Amino acid sequence: MAVSAHDPDAALVSAAVAGDRAAFAALLERHYDRIHGLAWQMTGSRSDADDIAQDVCCALVEKIGSFRGEAKFSTWLCGIVFNACRDLRRRRRSLGSFTERLAVLAGLARVPDGRDAHDAIWLRSAIARLKPAYRETALLVAGQQLSHAEAAEILGVSESTISWRMHEIRRLLAEQPS
Repeated sequence: MAVSAHDPDAALVSAAVAGDRAAFAALLERHYDRIHGLAWQMTGSRSDADDIAQDVCCALVEKIGSFRGEAKFSTWLCGIVFNACRDLRRRRRSLGSFTERLAVLAGLARVPDGRDAHDAIWLRSAIARLKPAYRETALLVAGQQLSHAEAAEILGVSESTISWRMHEIRRLLAEQPS
């Protein structure tokens, strides 16, 4: 593993990969808010963000050994969160929202609380009119303050594509009535 010296997490990552539990815990503590925040931005739900953050933290125990250091640890971690959110959307699409509504009606699941609904509306209102590729780009670049190169790596596109998407996002948002 070639961890970049420019990565502020380099020492912790190396120690965690070597089995140092305290280093692993420090990495989780340092990055948990970012994990949860990205999951919340992508799902629009605090409950889903909680679940995804927990899943990512558990999966990280096994995945950290596969970190090759080709990107900053935080970029690699955002990619894991991004993929976990995509997987959740895929699973939900395959099951359909009918089963979720049925579970609420049957009393098997709780109705989202008012604050969660308010936050989801606020988030969706800012990005609802964007195409999925633009929405994902905006969440990574603006929401997570990743560089265009880091976002490009996560999305599997070129850095110039990210730059172009951000230009288009600014143009599209400027055209929307206030």
